[in-house]
Amino acid sequence: MTNPPPAPEPAAAAETSGSTAPGDRQVPGPRRSSEPRRPTLRSDLRASWPDGLVALVITAAVFVLLYIRIRNKTSSTVTVMPFMADAGGFWMYFLSQAFGWSALLWAWGTVILGLLLSGPRPSRLPLSGPRLERLHRTTSLNTIALIAAHALLFAAELVRHDTAAWNSAVATAFVEAFVPGGYDSGTGRIAIPVGQAALYLAIPLGLLFYVRHRIGPKTWRVLHRCVIVVYVLSVWHTLLYGTNVWYDGWFRTGVWLLQLPIAALLLLRLLRPARRSEKLPGNPGASAGARTGWALRLGGRLAVAAVLVALVAVVASGKDGGRSVPPEDTSSTHNHD
Repeated sequence: MTNPPPAPEPAAAAETSGSTAPGDRQVPGPRRSSEPRRPTLRSDLRASWPDGLVALVITAAVFVLLYIRIRNKTSSTVTVMPFMADAGGFWMYFLSQAFGWSALLWAWGTVILGLLLSGPRPSRLPLSGPRLERLHRTTSLNTIALIAAHALLFAAELVRHDTAAWNSAVATAFVEAFVPGGYDSGTGRIAIPVGQAALYLAIPLGLLFYVRHRIGPKTWRVLHRCVIVVYVLSVWHTLLYGTNVWYDGWFRTGVWLLQLPIAALLLLRLLRPARRSEKLPGNPGASAGARTGWALRLGGRLAVAAVLVALVAVVASGKDGGRSVPPEDTSSTHNHD
């Protein structure tokens, strides 16, 4: 879901009039095929089905993998929550997990595409610029859908295991799954609001692209840069609450490893911006405003460089914030729900 500023907005295509003879009725000519048309939400939704189908296939594969690991008791989820060893009884929870992982993967791909489009591009890419831009938009839409499915299935799992009347169970699940602060147990007191913030920011920030001609390109670019926050929140939510990455190990380190190309591309984009106005001048300027802007740009570059160094240190050392795996002969005391 994290998308840096895109390429300039294409101009709307105009209709042309055909030539007429005296006394003939003027008839509008056909739209020139070479003239670009402004992308719409409807057109991108139609174009997103192949990408969405791939996402569903990967989600199904992740679900099967999670299910088998739970059934074989090789997943750390069973260590965190031993009662979930009943794979068939909690299949909806594992399906929610699968959608969460595919959502994070699609968000990662969306960020990579956005950084490739807005920063220095490699000389050889498998797709042209316009095709990459469309893929960037469709993966963004599918990311929103995957996050929503992840949250809805989590709420449905809460309803399914609630013994209260159905209306009370639905109300409770809605509060716990979608209202910040409504889930007040264990790690979820922090992790659930973080995930909710990612969802509630992803929807408007992802859809603002289709009304950017109304709010103005400059305003849209400023808001669109905030999408990086959505991705950071998604990763934070995963590391806090994902039972698959609860403990130290290669899987959790792998999540950190995936952040290296994003940090590197973001730093490259800041060091070599496409717009001249975003470059860091050698002279900060005489006015206070110019000096403030120069300091902010320099601070942003230094902050991203520091994050990149920290990520390398985390991956190299293996100290990635995970918990120590408890001995095999003792039950886990972690309360995850």
